[in-house]
Amino acid sequence: MNYQDWEMLAALYTTENITKAAEQLFVSQPTLTSRIQKLEEHYDVQLIIRKRRGVTFTPEGEQLAQHAQNMIREQRMIEEKINNMKNQVTGTLRVGVSNFFALNKMPKLLRLFKQEYPHVEFQMVTGWSSAMHRLVLNNEVHLSFIKGDYPWKGKRELLYEEEICVASPWDFTWDDLPNMPRIDYHTDENMKSLVDEWWYHQYSKRPNTTIQVNQVETCKEMIVNGLGFSILANLVVRPYPELFVKPLYKPSGEPMIRKTWMYYHEDSLQLNIVHAFIRFIRGLDVKAI
Repeated sequence: MNYQDWEMLAALYTTENITKAAEQLFVSQPTLTSRIQKLEEHYDVQLIIRKRRGVTFTPEGEQLAQHAQNMIREQRMIEEKINNMKNQVTGTLRVGVSNFFALNKMPKLLRLFKQEYPHVEFQMVTGWSSAMHRLVLNNEVHLSFIKGDYPWKGKRELLYEEEICVASPWDFTWDDLPNMPRIDYHTDENMKSLVDEWWYHQYSKRPNTTIQVNQVETCKEMIVNGLGFSILANLVVRPYPELFVKPLYKPSGEPMIRKTWMYYHEDSLQLNIVHAFIRFIRGLDVKAI
């Protein structure tokens, strides 16, 4: 097998779908199918079982796919070591980024870093903070930008804090909320637990949720267009002074805060590219960007 075969098997093993794997690898489905068939002929075993909505790996296929994942990991490590031996800031920085940070902060951060270190490339994965935590935990990325607190024995640095707030297109009192139309968005379990705990400490009835969306940015647009209120971190609605925004407080009287962190493994600082990027982030006011 060569590197392309490793990538193909790893992508297919992760997605369990030929169409998605082909899109991820920027190849056609027939090309991907042909490469799988050639591997099956080479090893004289069936590697995958096609189903209506995807594929399942045979035991032999699983062994080969896991080998492919290990080989990709080894290849990345040796490339990083060689780049590091050059004593230059070069190579590919792998970053996991929570959704809001990816949309609102990361493009400018990467542009500024690229201006300073033009020979650097980036591989970025976005998603919920819980998923980004798993990526850095499993060494699949060099570092992750994460909202909230997760179990972690490595290094992490606080970038900024946000108040959790109610944002509404209309003025309101706290007694109004249970009867007002609420807009919910999919978020990680940490944020959901914080909001639910606050709500049921304040009210005995369920919220009047009329709209549910996938992303906080979509939720914000719904609020701005007068469709209801939501509970979110205040950086999302800071650019909209026309909205009515009130922070949430814990029973102790402290404001409810959501922190954004940079998580990384200490040994990754041995890589010039990681060390340079973390030093670069430390020198910025990330919240203000």
